[in-house]
Amino acid sequence: MKSSEIKFKINLDDKNLPKSIQWDASDKEGEGEETTKSISLNVWDNLNHSTLRIDLWTEDMSVVEMKRFYIDILGGMAQTILNATGDEYISEEMKELCDRLVKHVNEENKKSSK
Repeated sequence: MKSSEIKFKINLDDKNLPKSIQWDASDKEGEGEETTKSISLNVWDNLNHSTLRIDLWTEDMSVVEMKRFYIDILGGMAQTILNATGDEYISEEMKELCDRLVKHVNEENKKSSK
């Protein structure tokens, strides 16, 4: 059986807030750690039938980047739910939400650039 490994290294400041985030994966293209500004990890808790979440971001992650990050996550989840369950209704609802959120963020960006 094949095994794959994903590693995260989080460097914290004196207030235990993420200062930098590095990640590496045995199956990723390229060698060595890469730097990122944010991670969002969700794990299904079989015992409690709920989701455990880890959301971390560095201080240099802008608000615009954060919003785009989560819209991208929702879009990916829409595709995953379709692939995993075949439920087109949930997938389309999530995609439509993403479209509305992109429109909202674009309108915000237009207002703030004036």
